[in-house]
Amino acid sequence: MSHLTNRVHAAYQSDGVTTASPGRLIVMLYDRLLIDLDRAEAALNSHQSSHEHLLHAQDIVLELRVSLDIAVWDGAAALAGIYTFVYQELVLANVKRDANRVAACRQLLKPLRDAWAQVLESQQGPRAGAQPLDIGLTA
Repeated sequence: MSHLTNRVHAAYQSDGVTTASPGRLIVMLYDRLLIDLDRAEAALNSHQSSHEHLLHAQDIVLELRVSLDIAVWDGAAALAGIYTFVYQELVLANVKRDANRVAACRQLLKPLRDAWAQVLESQQGPRAGAQPLDIGLTA
């Protein structure tokens, strides 16, 4: 891509993030989290650095956790516990270079992403949460 094309693409992606509904933002965070986990696992399996992907994944998990209002929903405390567990596992995966921990976290988080997308779809229509959104973040 040319420099101008990159700038236009970045502006488009930024507008998509800033105008997304809170529910869509959650799905977008999960989508990027799963990308980071896929990349980290692949890097670990090929004996390359996964550090950047795992740090980014940890940041996303923290953002999901701090944005969770435990007082609003009865299941929020359990979800907060899952986020705390996943965060700890990702830290250990990074320290121990353990692809199995990353894969286990992905298996735990993918159904949550799909559940959020399903809720969003039921509220906003069939295209609202069905497909991952490319938010312009690269390796």
